[in-house]
Amino acid sequence: MAAEPSGAETGGGMRGFYLGLGALAVAGVAVILYLVLKPSTVSIPVNVAVQASDTAGFQGYVLGSPDAPVEITEFADYQCPYCQTFATMQMPTVEERLIKTGRLRLRYRDFPLDNIHSNARVAMHAAACANDQNKYWPMHDRLYEGQGDWAPEANPAPTFHGYAQALGLDVNAYDACMKSAKYAGRIQASRDLAERYGVGSTPTMMVGNRLWTGRIDSDAIIHLVDSLAPLPAAPGDSAKATK
Repeated sequence: MAAEPSGAETGGGMRGFYLGLGALAVAGVAVILYLVLKPSTVSIPVNVAVQASDTAGFQGYVLGSPDAPVEITEFADYQCPYCQTFATMQMPTVEERLIKTGRLRLRYRDFPLDNIHSNARVAMHAAACANDQNKYWPMHDRLYEGQGDWAPEANPAPTFHGYAQALGLDVNAYDACMKSAKYAGRIQASRDLAERYGVGSTPTMMVGNRLWTGRIDSDAIIHLVDSLAPLPAAPGDSAKATK
């Protein structure tokens, strides 16, 4: 007959059994927490039917004084590298020299290039949701600064959630806004408007209701504003001109 296992052997086996159960329980809890807390994928539909409520009271995101003598509308795509270059390298000078001095008002509008930029609409929607909390321009800047990080991602929503958190947004309200896709119609309306104007690439600038075909950099924009709304001559300059 086989010998009965000793009490020590029996206890060791039971301890191993309970340790195994504990490990499985911990693993199960971890899986549940991951499924509950993981950032969900956000999808913003394309070619939606635009409702009147999508555009009511909205004509783009505006930066600058309503009394500025010159207005430029920029149609852009957050995933566009050229738009990123303008936003990060040229726009700071434009803002300092023209917008903050009251000479230029910039109106930013979305123009998603869906065939080559799969994350563009999600980025645009993230900015629109930030606008609900008066953080449109900080999110606009953060999206362009981080373009190289989120552009290749299959699901950029977690990255955008991190931006919202870093900017001090109420992330619960932001997440609810993103999941609702409530600004899909607004984004589509801006794209439709751009196509009616003949916009075909990004960034495209409009001065008034006319497409601008000049260079898109700070020097060219400063020259344009100077030509459309020259600064008044200083008293000393006019005296010199009469000599």
